[in-house]
Amino acid sequence: MSSIQIVPDGLDGERVDTAAARMTGVSRSRIADLADAGKVWLDGAAVGKSARVRAGALLEVALAPPRTVTVVPREVEGVGIVHDDADIVVVDKPAGVATHPSLGWDGPSVTEHLAAAGFGIATSGAPERQGVVQRLDVGTSGLLVLAKSERAYSVLKQAFRDRTVTKVYHTLVQGHPDPFTGTIEAPIARHPGAEWRMAVVAGGRHSVTHYETLEAFRGATLLEVHLETGRTHQIRVHMQAIAHPCVGDPLYGGDPVLAARLGLDRQWLHAHRLGFVHPGSGEAVSFTSPYPPDLVHALEIVGRE
Repeated sequence: MSSIQIVPDGLDGERVDTAAARMTGVSRSRIADLADAGKVWLDGAAVGKSARVRAGALLEVALAPPRTVTVVPREVEGVGIVHDDADIVVVDKPAGVATHPSLGWDGPSVTEHLAAAGFGIATSGAPERQGVVQRLDVGTSGLLVLAKSERAYSVLKQAFRDRTVTKVYHTLVQGHPDPFTGTIEAPIARHPGAEWRMAVVAGGRHSVTHYETLEAFRGATLLEVHLETGRTHQIRVHMQAIAHPCVGDPLYGGDPVLAARLGLDRQWLHAHRLGFVHPGSGEAVSFTSPYPPDLVHALEIVGRE
């Protein structure tokens, strides 16, 4: 399978790997590998990753057929059902569980648990993400909603796009943010040197995080975070950007020594409250999730220090 497109005026003069990544949605590093293998052409001639494109040129990239992932029903310990009706199911996800299966992840997932438990989920979306309208990181615990009816899927997806869903997280961060209440507005995109990470990158997607302090400890601060946008790893990236990373998050600057002292093997980040207009009844609904034991234990320790 090949992607063949005309280079738009806005990408004139860009490197091949940058332009092709923007045009195809494939990661820049993957494009670079394809270029090194002679699988990227500009006006019919193979080009390297650092060549410059011209507006109006024909850019062709040989892309491998996408690999698929299937949902294999299996019960997952710790997944809690907070609410269930004909349109939606609200789940309290434990850390260590993915929202849905994906390439490179062979651990448990919420969609696999729901399939094993006999929940009928909407068929809209990719096969491994059917019914999924939002996601939580594997290492983040807390609330997420999945659609059971096709109408609910459409309504909820639009609600997330329109930013009418209330998403409230609690996180324990290192140090004391200054000011104690504020807004972080910084664009987020894939890290230029590591596609499994995100970063604040000029030209990235507009991202806004609001935070306020719930409690300040000697060496850490418990924050309530309201997401205005919903980018991958947004809270973790934005907290690193202000030099107050989430406790227990070494991928984004967390101190592993502190995490070990608190008994944490994942980031202290919890999706605490979720609110939206019910796609069936049209009424406003809201759900909350208490902190799981590992986060409670960590709070107790920092509170004594």
